[in-house]
Amino acid sequence: MQIAISSCWLSMAYSQDADWPVYLGGKERNLYSTLEQINRSNVSRLEVAWTYETGDADEYQANNLIVDGKLFTPTQSRKVVALDAVTGEELWKWDPVTENTAPGRARQRGLVYWANENGGEQRLFTSVDGLLFALDPKTGKTIRSFGENGSINLGSGLNTPGIAYKDVLIVGGLGGKGSVRAFDVRTGVQRWIFHLIPRPGEVGYDTWPADAIENATGLMPWCGQSLDEKRGIVYVATKTAEPDFYGGKRKGANLFANCLLALNAATGERLWHFQIVHHDLLDKDLPCPPVLLTVNHGGKKIDVVAQGTKHGLLFVFDRVTGEPLWPIEELPVPQTDLIGEQTWPTQPFPTKPPPLMRQSYTLDDVSNISPETQQLARDRILAAPNFGPFPAPSLRETVMFPGFDGGMEWGGGAADPEGIYYVNVNEIPWLLQMIETRHADGSKLIPGERDYMVYCGVCHGLELKGNLELKFPPLLDIEKRKTRAEIEQITRKGGGRMPSYSDMPEAKRSAVIDYVLSKGLPKTAPKEETAPRKAEAVAADDDGPGYAFGGFRRWLDSEGYPAIKPPWGTLNAVDLNTGEIKWKVVLGEYPELTARGIPPTGTENYGGPLVTAGGLIFIGATADETFRVFDKETGQILWKTKLPFGGNASPSTYIVKGRQYVVISAGGGKTGRPRGGTLVAFALKD
Repeated sequence: MQIAISSCWLSMAYSQDADWPVYLGGKERNLYSTLEQINRSNVSRLEVAWTYETGDADEYQANNLIVDGKLFTPTQSRKVVALDAVTGEELWKWDPVTENTAPGRARQRGLVYWANENGGEQRLFTSVDGLLFALDPKTGKTIRSFGENGSINLGSGLNTPGIAYKDVLIVGGLGGKGSVRAFDVRTGVQRWIFHLIPRPGEVGYDTWPADAIENATGLMPWCGQSLDEKRGIVYVATKTAEPDFYGGKRKGANLFANCLLALNAATGERLWHFQIVHHDLLDKDLPCPPVLLTVNHGGKKIDVVAQGTKHGLLFVFDRVTGEPLWPIEELPVPQTDLIGEQTWPTQPFPTKPPPLMRQSYTLDDVSNISPETQQLARDRILAAPNFGPFPAPSLRETVMFPGFDGGMEWGGGAADPEGIYYVNVNEIPWLLQMIETRHADGSKLIPGERDYMVYCGVCHGLELKGNLELKFPPLLDIEKRKTRAEIEQITRKGGGRMPSYSDMPEAKRSAVIDYVLSKGLPKTAPKEETAPRKAEAVAADDDGPGYAFGGFRRWLDSEGYPAIKPPWGTLNAVDLNTGEIKWKVVLGEYPELTARGIPPTGTENYGGPLVTAGGLIFIGATADETFRVFDKETGQILWKTKLPFGGNASPSTYIVKGRQYVVISAGGGKTGRPRGGTLVAFALKD
């Protein structure tokens, strides 16, 4: 549905149209636009130009593409819609149900548009249910000559689009053993593959146990890639190895998990890499695509790549050589007391730029929202202290700060030609605790129970009750909602936030599903002696991990606010010429707290900023359903307006018929906020 609000734009002479044809604004992933029709002097005149309702109500996180006057958006149910970019009128809609796929799921953050040099051939690429489809941008029809009748089976889901280089499409994915792959854009034939778990004789093979090729999983680069098209280098940010929180069965540094990789875009050959987290035990997968920009450093211009992290650190490298712009120190971190686990002794910390958030939670950080909250937070931090960004996993509860959702998150950063990097950051504490994967009364686990605890309990809860705050559904009574065949299909291909477990042995998969369908009810199992167990018994108990993660838990106060002194969310400008923070401002507020006389606190935020030559930063992201514009030089708020739902997506901007628009997907749904599906376009008032 479309609602036209603006009248014809007649008062301005037409100028050349400007597209937004690539996810995040360009293959550099820098969310930068040269457009300046909307600028500091007139931004106060912004108004809604049109809106479009997707018809879905879920997390709508798409960074939309605009090509030749058409806007292309993937909806929450993975439909693809083409709209008139001036009016919002629907031109065509592609629905994956016509391709006999499983139902489309949310968290699709974008599409890939490809055209040959003369523009005669054009394609849109989208992913549903582990399948990659090629569509005709003019009609929305599936291109049947691609792959097998229009699609190829990736064996892995995608929530972030790949990147096109010449006539190949380079993709990452979710789940599986871990790889980066390139496919022919016309035929779908695989051109090359880079294995993220090295094979014998390859660099990094000695950083894993010998059986890692058969048993290790994860590493898939889900957050997207960037491309130096002139040099033919693709930059890839990778995930944690699985299981995320227990590494006793994958001892070693685990290359190429948690790495920034530079690959030859034509062949997949590794050019250089840097591992940002060694032997990750804390789900510190790299959360956002690398950003390419140019800086003035040491008296000369250097092309660099900047990689943000969940713990609020920014790593900057010469994008050709891989040399860091500033020294990176390996510093000691706390060591685990879990039997059979080996924490890596050090982790890398850049000497510049400084951290973009607090790196520890001390008594000085105790919440000051109210006296009651302050006392409760003080009591909790004394009982469960924080040990910095790399606390050692333990059976004892600790405060995890920086938290599991950043620091930086999937929205990532923006960068302008002046070498300034802009990024929003979360400062939310979480709780960390491991549990033993055996019953307290000494009885053995039933078949499937341990693997459920390790792979599924993290999100769906050890008691199968789910986590409503984080939108992980309960599995109790799942047989009333899905057949066993549907459950098996989801575990193989993934969906939504769930990765694919296509490599899981069928016997193990079957046992886990049996356990879930039995509702996890206790079954008779022989009891064992209750005497303390030996270390080797814990480590090798039933040939599975001795420990599992106790579940994702934000640390909130009794009112539901983060149990830490604000700010809870910030917007930052970092000068990467000097390595210094240029400015930092609070991002977001809770009106009810402001009404109590509390200064704006910032909120948890998801979705990135857009920076323009008009001197502006556009950003939604916050939990207060507000779209804001900041002055990129000072961080001052210049304009803001309410959105129908949270704008947890990165904005796009374009010009059609002489008029500049800024558009954002507003779907909300994060941190328990209202959900919907509205595309909102803004332009200057006539």
